[in-house]
Amino acid sequence: MPRNDRMKKQKQELGQKQEDLHEFLFEKINYKILLIGIAVIALGFLLMSGGGSDDPNVFNEDIFNFRRIRLAPTTVLIGFGITIYAILKNPKK
Repeated sequence: MPRNDRMKKQKQELGQKQEDLHEFLFEKINYKILLIGIAVIALGFLLMSGGGSDDPNVFNEDIFNFRRIRLAPTTVLIGFGITIYAILKNPKK
């Protein structure tokens, strides 16, 4: 009889370990906020793109406009802030 008790206990422990394997690191809301942050970062990089010149002998002033110098880097930094918040947010509190 003690052998059966040991086997039952081992099966319970194994079942508990398998349940622990299926647990995610973050909650659902954390993943949503994380995806929003990644989208904001991607938007910032899209705002930075462009402004080049096809002819290397011609200088294009568009590379120094407000969108590429101020708006896009600020958007990227805000996106990084959102992702850091998503990582640090504890939904259980």
